Amino acid sequence: MPLMEMRHIVDPVEELFDKIGDLSEIVVPFNKVLVAIYMRPKETKSGIHLPDQVRQEDVYQGKSGLILKKGPMAFQDDDKVKFHGLNPEVGEWIVFRPSNGMKLDIRSKDGHCILLSDTQVELVIPSPDMVF
Repeated sequence: MPLMEMRHIVDPVEELFDKIGDLSEIVVPFNKVLVAIYMRPKETKSGIHLPDQVRQEDVYQGKSGLILKKGPMAFQDDDKVKFHGLNPEVGEWIVFRPSNGMKLDIRSKDGHCILLSDTQVELVIPSPDMVF
């Protein structure tokens, strides 16, 4: 069960892919993973309204995101790192440390993303609301 179940008017996966847009011309190199940072909606399922200031903190403190694109070497075993079959796909939710990676906005001030190394993926989760 999610930590705080949110009221999603639009599926968050669809919303993030629409917000970021076409990524076909963007090359994600090496073992990097491009992740859209999950921004909570304005209201919980129980009707609690989150102020914009609280929601804006997700840009800096949010810990869940959607994999948008992976580099060709992402989640591939090598001499130093073994993933033991872990290979989250584009469209899956992950958890990361907010201080890791490089934050960037793609195409708009609302296209909040983070570029991580594959080893900076901490968890794979079914719903972005499971963590905060």
